[in-house]
Amino acid sequence: MNQLTIMGHLGADPEVRFTSSGQKVTTLRVAENQKRGGKDETLWWRITIWGEQFDKLVSYLKKGSAIIVTGEMSKPEIYNDRDGKPQISLNMTAYHIAFSPFGRTEKQPQEEPAMAGQSSGMSGFGGDQGQQHHYHKGGYDQSHMSQGQGPTSYNEPSDDEIPF
Repeated sequence: MNQLTIMGHLGADPEVRFTSSGQKVTTLRVAENQKRGGKDETLWWRITIWGEQFDKLVSYLKKGSAIIVTGEMSKPEIYNDRDGKPQISLNMTAYHIAFSPFGRTEKQPQEEPAMAGQSSGMSGFGGDQGQQHHYHKGGYDQSHMSQGQGPTSYNEPSDDEIPF
């Protein structure tokens, strides 16, 4: 599996359609901006959401919304555009979607990203499953710190576990 996480902005409102068997499919067009060699480049992703797992969150998404998507990348497709130039189509099936705290648009009220991304219960595979996702701009996450100590290290054994 090629799992990938991207951050970007929606290039259009979400597109909802149904398969012939009645299964719901939502498509998001996400622009991911990158700097390469001092130049800005935009990669366009087609994100597919199967079923209704992110319906509450998707109802808040509009063109320009800043989001973070984790999912499985499928094989890129190469095609020729109208001018005959080769282009690439990047596709992903979403497993997790959240609002990005780094690119709020002015159209969204301050409360919506926190409510929709964390407390809606729709931020992961089949729901939140008791997890809360916290994104920080920097510094330590205080919820994982013991009193008077630095951040907890999950890879280091405690003193009681060392055999000497």
